[in-house]
Amino acid sequence: MRPVIFVVDDDPAISRLLRHTLEAEGFGVRIFSTASSILDLAPGMKPALFLLDMVLPDKNGLDLCSEIRQSPHWAQTPVIFVTGKASVMDRVAGLQLADDYIAKPFSPLELVARVQAVLRRAEKQQSPSRLTIGDLELDGESMAVQVGGQLVSVTAMEFRLLAYLALNIGKTFRRDQLLDAVWDARFVTPRTVDVHVRRLREKIEPQPEAPRYLQTVRGKGYRLVPQVVPQDGSVPSRAGVGRIVPVYPASIAV
Repeated sequence: MRPVIFVVDDDPAISRLLRHTLEAEGFGVRIFSTASSILDLAPGMKPALFLLDMVLPDKNGLDLCSEIRQSPHWAQTPVIFVTGKASVMDRVAGLQLADDYIAKPFSPLELVARVQAVLRRAEKQQSPSRLTIGDLELDGESMAVQVGGQLVSVTAMEFRLLAYLALNIGKTFRRDQLLDAVWDARFVTPRTVDVHVRRLREKIEPQPEAPRYLQTVRGKGYRLVPQVVPQDGSVPSRAGVGRIVPVYPASIAV
């Protein structure tokens, strides 16, 4: 059985090229020309990866990607933009949501290499179904974050960064290590890590200027800090690290 890639592009010539290129590498391919044709699918349809154009007849590609990220069924499915919009601002906006960004015209060989790299990275990064650190809760299946029981809005990349640190709690990572693990380091700079850390602190920390969870280790990098449970057994507002039970979503195959 082979992994299936969903292509969302209203240009028949590009869709045919993508199908031919990917099928030659052993992937199954399904073509969709509109965002609504994707959003109307049954929840059980889970591809290995989405390839999205930025400009679609009925919806902006960024909006479609955002809806994919918010879907409980597709939240962890990798997304690559394949689009004619090639400005720096377009790339930055796309990479805030997607796993990679390929500008048209593209090399079929490079596209295959990028798809394979994203799939390898996604396989290594799959998040546990639920992880609790103090009153911070991460739900890997829906890519949702709660603080003190209140849902916090995070982007896909913010979630992946937080989940990666949570799965390696207490370990300090340099910026370049986080770039390699969470992003495609060829297309972003170390400053990207700093920006995402700052935004996460604003969302999860009671006092972002004095973080308890996401801390800086001067001269070394960033780490997520375990929260201590009192010896008398009481559970404070910030409890200890919860049990991790990995449950990974399956992709459809043909």
